[in-house]
Amino acid sequence: MMQSNKGATSMEVEEAVPSETKVVSKPNFKPLKAHEISDGQVQFRKISVPKHRYTPLKKAWMDIYTPIYDQMMVDIRMNVKTRNVELMTRRDTPDVSNLQKCADFVHAFMLGFDVIDAVALLRMDELYVDSFEIKDVKTLKGEHLSRAIGRLSGKGGKTKFAIENSTKTRIVIADTKIHILGSFANIKVARDSLCSLILGSPAGKVYSKLRAVTARLAERF
Repeated sequence: MMQSNKGATSMEVEEAVPSETKVVSKPNFKPLKAHEISDGQVQFRKISVPKHRYTPLKKAWMDIYTPIYDQMMVDIRMNVKTRNVELMTRRDTPDVSNLQKCADFVHAFMLGFDVIDAVALLRMDELYVDSFEIKDVKTLKGEHLSRAIGRLSGKGGKTKFAIENSTKTRIVIADTKIHILGSFANIKVARDSLCSLILGSPAGKVYSKLRAVTARLAERF
């Protein structure tokens, strides 16, 4: 019995010896370029130019053209007949997402944002443009609508600038349409403040609420 036990233990020891494992090197593939992903097909984007943004586009054309062509490596041209800004990938475009980023940048400029603010869409991933109308919040007509727009901007744009600076966003008030550029969380805070103003809250109350919310956001990050 003792001999059989010894034999069993020796067998167990032999089985426990690990065999040499071969280290397999992982394949290293280079990232595909934009034209390789789309099988050599060129990808397009078209952004229509509103009448009131045609002259500002002419003045700021080189400021828009330079970062798109030189940095993002996307072709851009103005089609005068159709009044569209056309974007197109090139063979040396490093990433397909560059085309959509450029389209978002040009679209933000068409909505009324300055080039200095809109160009952040090219450099940062977590920026968005959110749009809504005053009638989406509350149905207002005549002088009530005019007063609501006045409350949003404040005297000399004071209220709008205060909301922009505290929430780190950019706001465009174009008649009854409102456009906000910023990160998702900051857009929500700015939109809530603007909605409160539309519904009739005085600016002082909105400021105090903004201070509390921005302090909470600062603690979180």
